[in-house]
Amino acid sequence: MAGNGPISQDWEPVVLRKKAPTAAAKKDEKAVNAARRSGAEIETIKKFNAGSNKASSSSTSLNTRKLDEETENLTHERVSTELKKNLMQARLEKKLTQAQLAQLINEKPQIIQEYESGKAIPNQQIIIKLERVLGTKLRGKK
Repeated sequence: MAGNGPISQDWEPVVLRKKAPTAAAKKDEKAVNAARRSGAEIETIKKFNAGSNKASSSSTSLNTRKLDEETENLTHERVSTELKKNLMQARLEKKLTQAQLAQLINEKPQIIQEYESGKAIPNQQIIIKLERVLGTKLRGKK
């Protein structure tokens, strides 16, 4: 190695550190006590219902009480009996099963079943698809 110049070493210190503590570790009781001993500033905030198993909505609020006191029964509009009978009759005339009809209108078979049983909430777009595929008016006059 002669002729390459003087050989020198880099003597700067290398400092190895652990990762900074995470938020959970900062809240640890040991970490808080160590910070108190060292004189660091500590801020503690008690959060409402913190650490309890109660849902925040478990107490009766003003709106809940108003709903409870309401005497009128409010329900969603359901498919009329006329519509469900017309749908079933038109489907049977075309000799289609509920699943086949659902596939033709790109909906789930469960939707056809709900319409025929009268449990569905009427959706005009679905009714229009059904009328188009079955070739008949399902609501109103035929």
